[in-house]
Amino acid sequence: MSILTHKRLQELFENLAGARVLVYGDLMIDQYLWGNVSRISPEAPVPVVEVDSESIHLGGAANVARNISAIGCNVELVGLVGDDENATRLKHLLEREGIGQHKLVSDQKRPTTVKTRIIAHNQQVVRADRESRDEIDGYTENEFVNHIEGRLSDIQCLLISDYGKGVITSSFLNRVVGLARSRGKFISVDPKETHFRNYKKVSVITPNEHEAAFAAGKRIRDDDSLKEVGWGLLKELELDSILVTLGARGMALFEENGNFNHLPTVAKKVYDVTGAGDTVIAVMTAMMAAGATKLEAAYIANQAAGIVVGYIGTAYVSRDELFETIAEQL
Repeated sequence: MSILTHKRLQELFENLAGARVLVYGDLMIDQYLWGNVSRISPEAPVPVVEVDSESIHLGGAANVARNISAIGCNVELVGLVGDDENATRLKHLLEREGIGQHKLVSDQKRPTTVKTRIIAHNQQVVRADRESRDEIDGYTENEFVNHIEGRLSDIQCLLISDYGKGVITSSFLNRVVGLARSRGKFISVDPKETHFRNYKKVSVITPNEHEAAFAAGKRIRDDDSLKEVGWGLLKELELDSILVTLGARGMALFEENGNFNHLPTVAKKVYDVTGAGDTVIAVMTAMMAAGATKLEAAYIANQAAGIVVGYIGTAYVSRDELFETIAEQL
């Protein structure tokens, strides 16, 4: 039996226009320096990359918001930036991508996070990060919590994108998850493996298999160990569901009602997995906001991930491309 019919797919995509997701998390810029290598440095045994172009894109939680917007769902973005030139660049990128509804709080004590990747011959040579991992103070946390509380009545889903840069604290999660659950909102979390114990009672977390195995303290070697990790985390954290991404093996969805589904990968080619996790949680959450079941949402997210890994660099899938890709298989 197929997970989706063409009629149901069309219904969900039409619902996206009236759906709204609030994204909170670690904002960043993904910078790419593109070039070629023709020699080794005389100063050290490293390649000399002759840079011939640069591109910048939204990264982290900002890329999650871009993915949501790209498939036609309304999105609000909330997060922290530095008081610097890169904060201005980030705001310009948001405007370029049509993400006009956002609340960015400036912190003079930290830089706006920038990840710089140097790419030569379509392969990443090195990555340099400019960031702070200091946790936000109580005043800033209150500002974020109060803002999100005020927006809950206008959204269907709250998405938390945790890259471990300090804006998602245990205190923040306890307060916001409690508020969102009391209003019946769907809460999704893209987790940081060292923060797993803080994600209790959310609607779904979307770790990759390495993050899930780390959190459970067990290696995933086969289907049996995968299920042991998945069901164990779901029970321990009192989750409604957990979606474990498995790379070339697709995804595994565990639900509190006992349902387990393995979704094989649909990727035809894999050039770059950068940002694929952002796409998975973005598309799944957007589809939940549009009224999908968890299995329907995971299925569509799996299709989206199969598309974006075929591009080099932080990528996203458009509404039309995603719809047509799925429709062709129904």
